[in-house]
Order: sequence, then structure tokens, then C-alpha cells
Amino acid sequence: MTENIEAIVLGHTKFGENSVVVHTLSEAYGRRGFLVHVGKKAGMTLLLPMNILEMDVVPNPKSALWSARNLVAKDPLNGIRGNLYKNTMSLFLSEVLLRTVKDGQTEDGLFPWCVRSVLTLDGLDTDFANFHVRFLLELAGALGFSPSFDDIAPFAEKHLHHLRPFLTSSFSESMLIPLKGEDRNALCEDLLRYLEYHTESSIQVRSLAVLREVFG
Repeated sequence: MTENIEAIVLGHTKFGENSVVVHTLSEAYGRRGFLVHVGKKAGMTLLLPMNILEMDVVPNPKSALWSARNLVAKDPLNGIRGNLYKNTMSLFLSEVLLRTVKDGQTEDGLFPWCVRSVLTLDGLDTDFANFHVRFLLELAGALGFSPSFDDIAPFAEKHLHHLRPFLTSSFSESMLIPLKGEDRNALCEDLLRYLEYHTESSIQVRSLAVLREVFG
């Protein structure tokens, strides 16, 4: 019996000639991979990082790898796909989630927060260079450990003066915090170490280097 769910694409892995395992985050199953048959290259656009999909899940009693079919994008995310900077940022966000949230892990509120974050990034026209810094802080809260200044301080000793405004500002205010590219990158590295510690995960995010190139 199939079940229709919403899911966010975190990445995909080739599986045979005409299939991929799509790594997703959903409210129904947390982080989980589903086998998807793909044909035309155009269909792969559905699997871009952080796409929000509707799909039918097909259980397989003989395997832990279930299938998904009838994938449909819930939102075109034109604001992200038409912008090099936001598109690169979406790659970073998806990789962080893929490395941070363990396979099979569910966390109340994580999925709807991720959906809101994607749609917020999509809708921002300007002043979004700090978005991924704010995302990492909010992700900590969504995973169940609310970041405080004292909690993060051991991981960001050299950059505490840059971090403090993010912990005391609203979302819109934090988008306007002036930061050089190198300082923004350093904050991201500090926050990734903080997430590593609390999630007991090894978070090797290759797309951070791409963000450095794009944002400077």
C-alpha cells in the first residue's frame, strides 16, 4: 500500500543503470533513502538539493530500501534556482543536513522548520549572505539543543565578537550583520564543529569550499 508524503531532497546516489537512491528528510520517516527509477535527464532536476517534493512511498517487506514514485515538486524554487549564490547555498544546507541527521533519525519539528527555511531563502531578494550562518544556529535548536553563548564559546573563541550578534538578533536583523567573507566562513567552521560535538557526527562538508569561492 502506497503512502503519499512530502520530503526534502538532501542528495542522491546512483544505483544501477536507471535508478538512484534519493536521500530525503520527511516528517513521516525522518532521514531516509528511497529507490527511484529515473529516465530522462530532465527528471533529475527534481532531485536538486533542498527541493521539496511530493511522492508516493512503496513499502517493500523484503528490504529496508523502499521505493518512491510519482515525484512532483511542491514549489519551483525559482528564487533559488535562478541565483548562483542561493543555489550554492542550498547545496551547502543539504550537505549539512545529510551529514548531521543520522539515517532513520526523526526529530519533532525538524522537517517543517527545514521547509520554512528553504522557502525563506527562496523568497529573499537581497541581504542573504548570512543565511547559512543563521541556518546552522537554528538547526542546532531544531535538533533539540538550543545554542547559548556559553555553550558555543569553546568552539568559537577567536570569533565570539562575530557570533554574539547572531545569538541576540532576530532573523531579519541577523541578515544585516556586517561580515567579511573570511569571517563568515570561519563562523561556519566553528558552528560545524559545535554541531559535530553535539550530534557525535563527523561533518565533512565539501560544499563549504564552494561557498568560499562564490561569496569570497
